[in-house]
Amino acid sequence: MSRGGRHVYAAISVLAAGALVLTGCSEGGSDTGDNSKQDQENAQRQQATIKFGDAAASQGPAPEVPGAKSGGTIQVPARDSYAHLDPGQIYVQNEMAVAQLLHRGLTGYKATSNDGKKHELVGDLATDSGTTTDGGKTWKFELKDGIKFEDGSAITSADVRHTFERQFAAFINQGPPYIQQWLADTPGADYRKLLPDGPFKGKHLPDSILQTPDDKTIVFHFKTAHPDLPYALAMAGYAVVSEKGDTKEKYDRDPLVTGPYKIQSFKSGKSMVLVKNTNWDPKTDPLRHQYVDRFNITFNQEYEDSTKALLADTGADQAGVSFQNSVDAGNLSKVLSDPQMKSRTVIGYQPYVGQMNINLSHAPMKDKKVREAIAYALPVSPFVRAYGGSAAMEVAGGIISPTVTGYDPAFDPWGKKKNPAGDPAKAKKLLEEAGKVGMKLTFGYINSAEGQAYSTAMAAGLKKAGFDVQRQEIPAETYYDQVSKLDNNYDIFNTNWGADWPSASTVIPPLYDGRVIAEGAQNYSQVNDPKINSEIDRINKISDPAKAAAEWEKLDKYIVKDVVNVVPTGYFKQTQIAGSKIGGLVYDDVIASVDPRRLYVK
Repeated sequence: MSRGGRHVYAAISVLAAGALVLTGCSEGGSDTGDNSKQDQENAQRQQATIKFGDAAASQGPAPEVPGAKSGGTIQVPARDSYAHLDPGQIYVQNEMAVAQLLHRGLTGYKATSNDGKKHELVGDLATDSGTTTDGGKTWKFELKDGIKFEDGSAITSADVRHTFERQFAAFINQGPPYIQQWLADTPGADYRKLLPDGPFKGKHLPDSILQTPDDKTIVFHFKTAHPDLPYALAMAGYAVVSEKGDTKEKYDRDPLVTGPYKIQSFKSGKSMVLVKNTNWDPKTDPLRHQYVDRFNITFNQEYEDSTKALLADTGADQAGVSFQNSVDAGNLSKVLSDPQMKSRTVIGYQPYVGQMNINLSHAPMKDKKVREAIAYALPVSPFVRAYGGSAAMEVAGGIISPTVTGYDPAFDPWGKKKNPAGDPAKAKKLLEEAGKVGMKLTFGYINSAEGQAYSTAMAAGLKKAGFDVQRQEIPAETYYDQVSKLDNNYDIFNTNWGADWPSASTVIPPLYDGRVIAEGAQNYSQVNDPKINSEIDRINKISDPAKAAAEWEKLDKYIVKDVVNVVPTGYFKQTQIAGSKIGGLVYDDVIASVDPRRLYVK
């Protein structure tokens, strides 16, 4: 899943992973002390498998939050507006966070502690987390009684069938691809051939693939075992969509929701108001609460602006908290060093790894020496500094996060951990050998305070190596839509990606499988390397998680060091604050942010 751009990052189903603090870094930000032991413990905790819950664990209502009370309005400052509200199009963090309140799927993550650190995967709309008797080739789910869309219509297996069949339609091109590929038993974008137009021209998946024998029962049939299906189903991208209420492309702005809140108004780029969904029944929901009467979400609030307002803690901001915005770099040290802020501050690790993509669809970028020159020259210290320094991020060596099995802390092929400022001299020598000194390099960057800061300094570092760098800003709201276009103008641009559950199988295939290159897909660098493709197929067949992790680690190193289609930049950590009247405040490891489902106004 993506972080940054219009978002960070469902109903989030992803298992959060995140960054270890690089306490020895002196390239900006504040030194908050040596937290390496705690960081390692948090990383290891987040690598652990979350167990599947039974029918009893899947019953609602959700456990009460200590001290919670009903009523009130919460103010939610947000930097980025929502480009997508259709569940099938949601795959970035800010949309996934608000989806916690709006959408429900067959499964979901239930917090089993009040600190956001312990979870169980349970049935959400389903009566349990699913049953399989053949190792994951066949999965059966039964729907709960009393589950409804916001208009009062019952949720049936026909809606669930429709939800998955519409994933094959061409206009659904921003969400996760896993289950579609599993149903079609094919990697890459070829899954669409199974049902090219989705269900919209009267065709459907056969019962041998997706079976709905009655209004309550859904059976998935895969040719290959997929024991991870319950994890995938918990993603916002697979939340249920109404068959009768589906307006196709228009659904992206006005969906029929199933969660505790519904959309009263949405002005893209300006504001959104959420109010209680009266057709949501807490007795069916083991994950969510409905304490707050109303959420007022205001967009275009930069991190610095929201931080200052919440620090001031006056008026309506006393009941304010952001689902997305972290504490800005300039105020991070102040927040972390103020004992009065401790009760209003949450800190946690995110699954996201920043990476500078090198666009291989552009002819000049096909020269490996040019790509290696970019890799050596690119300074990553501006990226770390822009987000708050060592308290907010660790310099990255590879594309596997410290909280995903297979992470190798010693891997640093471009010397970024030792020298995050880059090596322009070595880069310039490579450009000279390639005869490309002075070549134009178009650098697409997100139009945010952080993007402005890091892109300016990174561009200066690249210029030292002999590149003619041209910066082009991209609106934050549509950042990922723009960089995922096949015919975009950018030679290099940063994206941030996190594992959808604790396996590199949710990192390497969606980002680097050449067969997934398609409009709106997540192979941002458009790499199509035969070895990567074949290794993905081979490793995906390894049933032993430890053995698979070791092979993913090898492939990580091949991609970063030998193919050089991306340059890793940083591993993320999140610090967020709230007003003094916000109750139920915790950082949730799975959501990788504040948990909006348990908030109340004191």
